Amino acid sequence: MKQAHRLFLAISLALVLPLAPSAFAAEKQAPAPAPAESNPLQLDAQAIRTAGIQAAPAVRRNLRQELKAPGEVQADAYATVLVSPRMPAQVVKRRARLGDKVKTGQPLVTLSSVDVADVQGALIVSDQEWRRVSSLGPQAVSARRYMEVKVQRDQARAKLRAFGLSEGQINAMLRAGSARADGTFELLSPAAGRITSDSFTVGQWIEPGRTLFTLVNEDTVWVQAQLASSDAASVKLGDDARVVTHGQTIPGKVVQLPHQANEQTRTVPVRIQVSNSNDLLHNGEFVDTYLATAGSREALAVPTAAVVLLQNQSTVFVDKGKGLYEPVPVVTGETQGDVTVITDGLKVGEPVVVKGAFALKARLLKSQIGGGD
Repeated sequence: MKQAHRLFLAISLALVLPLAPSAFAAEKQAPAPAPAESNPLQLDAQAIRTAGIQAAPAVRRNLRQELKAPGEVQADAYATVLVSPRMPAQVVKRRARLGDKVKTGQPLVTLSSVDVADVQGALIVSDQEWRRVSSLGPQAVSARRYMEVKVQRDQARAKLRAFGLSEGQINAMLRAGSARADGTFELLSPAAGRITSDSFTVGQWIEPGRTLFTLVNEDTVWVQAQLASSDAASVKLGDDARVVTHGQTIPGKVVQLPHQANEQTRTVPVRIQVSNSNDLLHNGEFVDTYLATAGSREALAVPTAAVVLLQNQSTVFVDKGKGLYEPVPVVTGETQGDVTVITDGLKVGEPVVVKGAFALKARLLKSQIGGGD
């Protein structure tokens, strides 16, 4: 039995020992765990310079006192033009449509008028007679006849201009001769702007003064703010104002003060003129208005460019030192000029990224969707 037991141990060792080195080797060759992902908001000096990141301490700023009031966008009546015929006419062809932006002198509609045809014919006759008489000279005809022909020609041209035809249209008609003296002409745009109304149809008979088009230059608009009488008393002509719409702030000026209150609402209308070069404001829209007053107050505020949206939360980036930046959610107040008030989430003196915040936001979002650096 002892010999059999020793033989079993020897065979077992012979089977196990050759496998041991390979097991140890496998354990030795096992891959190391992946290192933790780097922080996308940890930047070296070169990356900071490339992104243009700059930080500055958050400070309390001296801000103007403002009156907040509801407002309604209105077309600038001083930049609005009504286009209408100056004689009875029929619409032959539409050349522009509602919503089009047109230039000065651009054809809007083709009209046909008996009155225009009569004057066109008279001009052609008087122009030809004037050419004949002027070529002879005042020595060959009486001074009276010379003057009569000239006056007849000039009056016919003046009548066509009074009907709304341009010098270019009149000259083109004279070059074409009697073939163009059919009373048909194009009504031209007297100003640049957008067509905001065009209530007529082709073939319709139009009386003089009947508005065919309303043209509005939308580069500036009016905003009618409704203030309580007590608040309106502190507003002065030329005061700064701002309009907030679609999350954007647009500066303006008070251009007209009220003379009486609205009988129904007992509020006082104050007119603000606002630049609308970006076409953000449209006639009839309701907006919030803020009118500056003589007073001022202090509030913690940062440059507006320092505030970004992360997951629909207003956020600033705080410089923690050594190239590390931390997103901090904040509660924002009003925006004045290029600064935004911070009502919660930030302390005075904290170093806030004032340039390059969008670059940090982009790095953070890129890392969240697995884009890496």
